[in-house]
Amino acid sequence: MSAEFPHRAQLRVRYADTDAMGVVYYANYFAYFEVGRVEFLRAAQADYRSIEANGAVAAVTRAECRYLAPARFDDLLAIDTRAADLGRASLRFEYEIRREPDGALLAEGFTEHACLDPQTLRPVRLPLEVRRAIERFQGAGP
Repeated sequence: MSAEFPHRAQLRVRYADTDAMGVVYYANYFAYFEVGRVEFLRAAQADYRSIEANGAVAAVTRAECRYLAPARFDDLLAIDTRAADLGRASLRFEYEIRREPDGALLAEGFTEHACLDPQTLRPVRLPLEVRRAIERFQGAGP
């Protein structure tokens, strides 16, 4: 894991994640990104429950994945995650997925999220408590 990515989660590819060619089905990488994001926020002490407790939800507004090499059943994957941008009412997470133990880069991508009021679905500020926790975790804040 590089210093640019402050958090690494791991998961093992399930047989159900693979397609008829024996490789991970392309859409599953977005689920892997979610694993990385949830574990990143948990490690930063800014998990989804704290976002919701502060009156917001984080809805995905954009997602992109670049596929570089296949993952296969039973591969151990490392998901490196960072918060790349904290806007007034938005967040962007970036990811790299590598195969363990050789470290081969399999996929990279990002997700962008809007902070919304859960009742009205109108934009709201990223909760200050969450922003500060992420900044501390990444070494960019008080």
